[in-house]
Amino acid sequence: MSSSHLQQPYLAAELSNPLTLLATLRQLRKSVYAEGQEIFQEWRSRIHRPTFIDSSLNLAYYLALRRHDLRPLQAALMPWGLSSLGRIEARVMPNLDAVIATLAAVCHETPDSHPSLEAFFDGDRLLKQHTEELFGKTLNHRRVRIMVTLPTEAASNYELVRDLIYQGTNCMRINCAHDTPKEWLKMITNVRLAQAEMGRPCRILMDLSGPKIRIECAIAPQAKQRIYRGELLLLTRDLPTTIGSTCFQANCTLPEILDCLEVGTTVWIDDGHIGAIVEAIAPEGVWLRITHTRPKGEKVRPDKGINFPYTNLNLSPLTHKDRQDLDFIAANVDNIDIIGYSFVQKPEDIELLQRELEARIPNHEEIPAIVAKIETPLAVANLPELIVQAAGKQPFGIMIARGDLAVEIGYQRLAEIQEEILWLCEAAHVPVIWATQVLENLVKNGMPSRAEMTDAAMAERAECVMLNKGAYVVEAVGILDDVLTRMQAHQLKKTPQLRALHSW
Repeated sequence: MSSSHLQQPYLAAELSNPLTLLATLRQLRKSVYAEGQEIFQEWRSRIHRPTFIDSSLNLAYYLALRRHDLRPLQAALMPWGLSSLGRIEARVMPNLDAVIATLAAVCHETPDSHPSLEAFFDGDRLLKQHTEELFGKTLNHRRVRIMVTLPTEAASNYELVRDLIYQGTNCMRINCAHDTPKEWLKMITNVRLAQAEMGRPCRILMDLSGPKIRIECAIAPQAKQRIYRGELLLLTRDLPTTIGSTCFQANCTLPEILDCLEVGTTVWIDDGHIGAIVEAIAPEGVWLRITHTRPKGEKVRPDKGINFPYTNLNLSPLTHKDRQDLDFIAANVDNIDIIGYSFVQKPEDIELLQRELEARIPNHEEIPAIVAKIETPLAVANLPELIVQAAGKQPFGIMIARGDLAVEIGYQRLAEIQEEILWLCEAAHVPVIWATQVLENLVKNGMPSRAEMTDAAMAERAECVMLNKGAYVVEAVGILDDVLTRMQAHQLKKTPQLRALHSW
């Protein structure tokens, strides 16, 4: 049976015979092993961390496995009470071996070698190990960590930082797009003081701002405050200065990207609140025809992000400012644990940051971990290569940056792509941060929506959940701590935990 045959749909009658099912599984294992070894050998020269060798091999096997449509096999395994392969991510070959050995026994054949318990759960051990390398020792009551973005106030308000740690924060995020090194240093000092006072470990993540494209200045025509569907917006290279204009005008922080646009290019502004397409390119700028707003229109505000889905802008993920911020990180490396890396798209982007860090921090043992923020379709497509390039050298994690990612790939696909990222990272034993608008209403207004409470509960499948700043963030940390602790009794990653139920 060839590998290509495995990808064809099966007739239910074919796989209802356990001997046929067993032969099919054995052929699948043979194919996955051969293809996985081939993928792994392509990666091997980039893997310098011994602890990541087994993880990268499992990732290679998982990629080979997912080239096949496994649904008919899964359905055929269920009546026999065997694993349906639905939780195979962390242990591809041991899971296949266990199913094959048990099915062989059912068929009264000489059983294939059954993996040891240690081998079967080795993937879970490695994921825990890599998570602890990134975030510190696992808590007694909660597996999933909580990360909080620090507001400017954290530089001067020690009590806020202390309360965040007391409520259960395990990692503080300092956004380099805001504040200055002076404030950052005060935030770091407050975190370390609170950590010592509370006797609780807390990691610090410095998040590089990257080449985020934003509206710099916006001008509305006279007597108009909002732009509506069907109207025009002129995106200019220079500051818009036309007086008495009949259309909205704006310029952006990276004017060189206008040269990459073509007629028909899709544009989203302000996290998707305003949608447009490029209608014309002229000497004065790029004319955008507005395609999406709310019925009451939208305001075109400065500092709002602009996204160009599926347009290759050829931007380096490290700006001049980012390199200056890396100087700050290098000077304070003893107190900085993780670097957040924005707009990563290719393995060369990871390699660039690694070179910049090595140039500033000669002692490789002191180099902080990296968290790559997945924000574009290209980053999703290159995720295996990003993981190998980064985790092959240093502790590494992935952040699902759901804000930009949703705008870039479309809101309809966000849940699907989020699942795929979680699966792939679990196969590589790489920790994941579930980010963007988690408990947003609670953090900002003090009252959560029903939907975001469910979202927070589902975040238990990641290794860390990130909250943004807001007036009620301390209370939100306490509530999230409670939700994650409760959900841990019901679910581990995507495995249901069947504790005793007392509701009925």
